[in-house]
Amino acid sequence: MHGAEDHQLVARVVSAQDSAAFGELVRRHQSQVRNFLRKLSGDMTLADDLAQDCFMHAWDKLQTFSGRGSFIGWLLKVAYTTFLQSKRKSKRYVEILEQVGHAAEIEERHQSVQSDEVSDLDKLLAVLTEEERAVMVMSYALGLSHREISDAMTMPVGTVKSVIFRGKDKIRTSFDIKDHQHG
Repeated sequence: MHGAEDHQLVARVVSAQDSAAFGELVRRHQSQVRNFLRKLSGDMTLADDLAQDCFMHAWDKLQTFSGRGSFIGWLLKVAYTTFLQSKRKSKRYVEILEQVGHAAEIEERHQSVQSDEVSDLDKLLAVLTEEERAVMVMSYALGLSHREISDAMTMPVGTVKSVIFRGKDKIRTSFDIKDHQHG
């Protein structure tokens, strides 16, 4: 896609704090990052907030991008870390609210977030662990290679392949989908 151009933009941001170059990186990749975070969180508003956080973290950490692998792979790693940090914070927030007796308020808010119009893809992804969901979205929704997913998730390529195989198997089993290639 934009591999070499992304690397040049990153170099301009790192060397000269070029905010216009960073803006171009954001423009190129924000829809992929948002899409990824929406599939992980199941919440459009939260995904948009997380995407903003992700790009702020990316700006702060851009000098850690080594140039090996794709920029989008590195950026999705930042997005995934941002998502995991937000989950940890929200769990602590829920625990604190429950301790002070606001469990009913949490339940109400949770039910209002649950939409009746959940897409088929979201239903399929719901049977997967967070890690499996992240890998499957990177592979199928975003079209990343196994190597790019490996870089983004900091896991060996063989593990990425196993996670995809296991994820597809879980979906097939959960929804009684026949595998046309093997059956």
